[in-house]
Amino acid sequence: MEKIRAYFEKIIEMTDSDWEQFSSKLVRQEFPKNHVFLAAGQIENYLSFIEEGIVRFYIPKEENDLTFAFAFDNNFVSGYESFLTQKPSLYNVETLTRSTLWRLTYNDLQKVYRETENGNTIGRYASEELFLRKSKREISLLNDTAEQRYQNLFKEQPHLIKHIPLKYIASFIGVTPQALSRIRKRIS
Repeated sequence: MEKIRAYFEKIIEMTDSDWEQFSSKLVRQEFPKNHVFLAAGQIENYLSFIEEGIVRFYIPKEENDLTFAFAFDNNFVSGYESFLTQKPSLYNVETLTRSTLWRLTYNDLQKVYRETENGNTIGRYASEELFLRKSKREISLLNDTAEQRYQNLFKEQPHLIKHIPLKYIASFIGVTPQALSRIRKRIS
């Protein structure tokens, strides 16, 4: 839980009172590897902070799922569109490794917004991080080659990427597993 406070204190000074109010609403949950904690059709009720683990976002398909995002340690994770609208999610969110999340419900977040001095700033910062990550991904898909997307992922999380199956990485960068194999041979 202290990782969350340290994360926020990089951008905002939190009073002990605000931290107590916020942290009292957090629930720590551990999930096993390959656990779907949000399935398409369910409503996302949590904004979560990854203390430890890797999370994958994907659209389930009959043959090959379409992986479109990953989240790593010390980042927020949520089926955010569903969380904001309180409508069913269009995709799944699953753990790729054993993961520990600190979770805040939608209703508790609304209370934090109303009842704390810095609640809205905390919420804004978390949502801005999620937006920037999504925007970066979209721009990368429009501007970068698959090889550049692979190299960027490897640069950003070199110690964690070895835990992600290659078929998910291939889907994420928009190529087949065979094409990823050729990319990896070229750059090694």
